[in-house]
Order: sequence, then structure tokens, then C-alpha cells
Amino acid sequence: MPSFTTQVPNLQAVGPVVEVRLVIGSILEGILQKSNKAIPAPVSALAMIDTGASGTVIRDDIPQRLGLNPVGVTSINTPSSTNVSCFEYLVRLLLPNQVVIETTVIAAPLQGQHIQCLIGRDTLRHSVFVYTGYADMFTLSF
Repeated sequence: MPSFTTQVPNLQAVGPVVEVRLVIGSILEGILQKSNKAIPAPVSALAMIDTGASGTVIRDDIPQRLGLNPVGVTSINTPSSTNVSCFEYLVRLLLPNQVVIETTVIAAPLQGQHIQCLIGRDTLRHSVFVYTGYADMFTLSF
């Protein structure tokens, strides 16, 4: 079971955050390879593990940087808004220790935040998440 453990200074204030790389989905990558087209470079992002988020979310400027087209539309609720319409995209999340998750993500405005990604329960349902607050660390296993 691949996993990683991260220590975050002042975990309570900062939250369970981890550097991830976002890359295009494997289907699109295969199509681009067969067509001898360039594969977009990964986009680095600071991601927060968020058990309060039902879906995994990326900042809405990232799909354009990866050259992605939407695969769907969904409505989300935020602390300040309801029924916000957002595009969905197929991506791979590259986590530490060679953990790779291919999933559909929601692109939403995350401006004013110190993160560019939320890892939600759709991804966490495949994992074990251990939050060790007294030691300022967490472990995520898949």
C-alpha cells in the first residue's frame, strides 16, 4: 500500500498540505503521444487534504495551463455561495512517494487561499488518512 507521511510546522494553522503535481489524464496523454504532439508539463500545486470537500478541486486557471477541455459540469456549494456551476476535468495527481491518482476534478476559484488544490472525499475514499496533531504530521495511504 503506497503511502507518505508529511510533517507540517504548525499543522493546526496551516492544515494538512502537501506539494502535488497535476498532469493530464492517461487517455489524453496516449492520444497526444500517438499524434506526436507535445505533452503539457506538469503543474505544481499546494494541496490540502480536505475531509469537508466532497470532491477534489483545482484552481480554475490550472486546466488552461494543462491544455485541458472539460469532461463535464457540476454545481458546488461553498461557504459563501450555492449552486456554483463549475467545469470538471480528468487529471492525474502525482503525490509524494510515487502515489498516482487519476480522477475527475472540479475547477473552482480558490483565489485568496494559500492552496491551489483540495483533495476531497472522492479521492480519500480509496485511502487511509491519519492526522497526528500532537506531532504536526499526517499520513496518507492508498
